[in-house]
Amino acid sequence: MDKLKYALIGAGGNAEKKHIHGYKELHDIEVVAICDVDIDKASAMAARHNVPNVYSDYKEMIQAERPDIVSVVTPNFLHAEITEYALSHGVNVHCEKPLSLHAEEARHIVEARNRSGKQVMIGLNNRFTNEAIYLKKWIDDGNLGHIYSAKAGWVRRSGIPGRGTWFTDKARAGGGVLIDLGAHYIDLALYFMGMPKVSYAAGRIYQNFMQTGTRNRHGYTGIENGIFDVEDAAHGYIALENGASLALDFSWAANIEEERFYVELMGTKGGATLINGTLNLFGEHNGICLDMKPKLKINPFLQLTGEFRHFVDCIKDEKQNLIAPAEHGLYFAEVVDAFYESAETGLPVVLNAGSTEKSIGNEANAFNAGGNV
Repeated sequence: MDKLKYALIGAGGNAEKKHIHGYKELHDIEVVAICDVDIDKASAMAARHNVPNVYSDYKEMIQAERPDIVSVVTPNFLHAEITEYALSHGVNVHCEKPLSLHAEEARHIVEARNRSGKQVMIGLNNRFTNEAIYLKKWIDDGNLGHIYSAKAGWVRRSGIPGRGTWFTDKARAGGGVLIDLGAHYIDLALYFMGMPKVSYAAGRIYQNFMQTGTRNRHGYTGIENGIFDVEDAAHGYIALENGASLALDFSWAANIEEERFYVELMGTKGGATLINGTLNLFGEHNGICLDMKPKLKINPFLQLTGEFRHFVDCIKDEKQNLIAPAEHGLYFAEVVDAFYESAETGLPVVLNAGSTEKSIGNEANAFNAGGNV
């Protein structure tokens, strides 16, 4: 079987911990190059993983190597630019979350994808855990009924990714904790709920810990007086057109007992919580309330490679539906744009009220079938 040529754009922590390992494990992938503006960083990673070629310019790399797939693992502000360029040169793209800074960029990516005939998958790794796969199937089989209320959050006691890094620079990140941690659990909650159209969003953002040097995430160091023009906490509410609601709770730093990342779902037939990686199901049988804890097989190798195997399989067989296509990135970007607008104005932001600009959920709903595992 011919191998697909793969190249990595960005040689930072997430590229090292996730992408290079995931694709290296696939028998039908040949890792041909690593690119980073810091050529020394790219060279060091290439040496660790026996990758033959390194570049500092992604355009030069794409033109020279002609890869079938690239991972885009760069600061957020580069995602759209690199993804559109790769697509225009016939390359499939595995882009880290979030897909873009804003919804307008995400729309351009979807359009570029449509023109190219290639595929774009977002690196939504939490959709590929054993717990998420099982719960999505449980929901799709009707066991929760209509999910009318949900909560999602990721709250950290000390989790600022370093003042002055690109994470705290709005021009490069697009926002703070909402777009960073929310890309995981806002996405997961709405994915479980079937990605219904959004009626309105309302929220508040806070910047309470920008001056502290003690609330950095472990392993992250900041730059004294570096740029910090994003939120370190975001709390709010999303109303959905199907009558459901989603409450949001995110913080990089907060005076709480311990870190917690979660989705809680309440349905007419049952409920579910996925808290710090533990799945619990709730229901009723013959008038008796039941609590259920699935005994899911733990296989870290499958969890690591599942996202990558899935993308390669979808490239080889276009009849397969991507679990995390570009449309879902547009859906999330529209949610985030509306939330930030609400935080700025102090008012709820209405969507899907006959506006062609704010049509949140329209594209994503066409791909709901792709979420079935």
